Amino acid sequence: MTPSARIAAAVEVMADIEAHRRPAVDALKDWGLAHRFAGSGDRAAIAGLVYDAMRRRSSAAWLMGEETPRAIVLGMLRLERAYDADAIAALFSGERFAPAPLSEAERDRLAHGSLAEAPSHVAGDYPEWLDPHLARVFGEDRAEEAAALARRAPLDLRVNALKATRDAVLGELAHLNAVPMRFSPVGLRIDLSFTARNPAIHAEPAYIKGRIEVQDEGSQIAALLSGARAGETVIDLCAGAGGKTLALAAAMAGSGELYATDLDKRRLAPIHERLARAGAANVEVRTPRSFDDTQTVADLAGRADLVLIDAPCTGTGTWRRNPDAKWRMRPGALEQRTRQQGEILDRAARLVRPGGRIAYVTCSILAEENADQVTSFMARHAGFGETQPDLSILGAQASAFEEGTRAGPGLLMTPRRTATDGFFVCVLRRKS
Repeated sequence: MTPSARIAAAVEVMADIEAHRRPAVDALKDWGLAHRFAGSGDRAAIAGLVYDAMRRRSSAAWLMGEETPRAIVLGMLRLERAYDADAIAALFSGERFAPAPLSEAERDRLAHGSLAEAPSHVAGDYPEWLDPHLARVFGEDRAEEAAALARRAPLDLRVNALKATRDAVLGELAHLNAVPMRFSPVGLRIDLSFTARNPAIHAEPAYIKGRIEVQDEGSQIAALLSGARAGETVIDLCAGAGGKTLALAAAMAGSGELYATDLDKRRLAPIHERLARAGAANVEVRTPRSFDDTQTVADLAGRADLVLIDAPCTGTGTWRRNPDAKWRMRPGALEQRTRQQGEILDRAARLVRPGGRIAYVTCSILAEENADQVTSFMARHAGFGETQPDLSILGAQASAFEEGTRAGPGLLMTPRRTATDGFFVCVLRRKS
């Protein structure tokens, strides 16, 4: 397919997403099934265009003065990919398989349009109803913070300390231009341009042998700051597919007892294969018998040195990786998640021994899911108080990390502050 044909396909997929309000991944899959002539490179390029359009949906529409799929793709090419009006006109030629030629109004918008007067929710590309929520956290910086969440994320990898060192894996992945992360001592990063395809990490020998896992640096840091140590009894209460479970197992050097569970047993399905590949022998997976089964770790009440809560949340911190999700988010989802988070925190409180800790983590940037939850929990449970996590594990960058992330109760990472996904971490210690 020509570049113009790929853009026409992206406009078609955007129209499907807008008409049916469904995830981009589903629309892209259906488009591929209906256009089997498109090769893997074509499908990847079209997906890149669609996801970039979703990243800049609001600002692109503002620039072009209308909110049609065509206008959004046009505005994205100007704002996200920095094409000038002439370059875009060459792609929108009206020739075979190319989109229709630009109108005079479109060309004028592309040449002279600006976001200078755009409100924060437009400049930052997020739903308008979220503006007061982001203003509460970031104030006048909310547009810049959200704009950073609209950029493409790098590919982050965690080196499995049970099987390898970072220096060794760095050599293995030299052909992918992997570099050490700034903060995580076990992390590697592969930066990707907007036209680059994700490398086939799952086919790399280092991955197959369990020496690396795909995990954002913010997620790695959250697991490290929980402070899991060798010989402890640790419970991962919302383990899901096991990303942080694996990180905890490595931090514990395979020693001690690590229990992984989740209220949704479907989310636990991938964890068994991942544990085997990583060589994490000290993990016991507890699968619930039903969706509302809260008794899977009840026998551990009052015994845990650490309970990690990777809480179900709105996922506002992962917009870089799921740019279409923010446009489907509704206020009811926030209310539902905050209720679940409070219930899970109360459940965790019963599992911790005196002197033990709860590490509360979200991939959200909203105060309602972060600082508010911690404050409310401590009001309900007077025996718990916030404790400073050991930042020395981050090495020479510890001070810079703390300075950029302190958020009242807890620490808040964002793409703008730490070049990670958005993550909140707060460690609570049981005093009695």
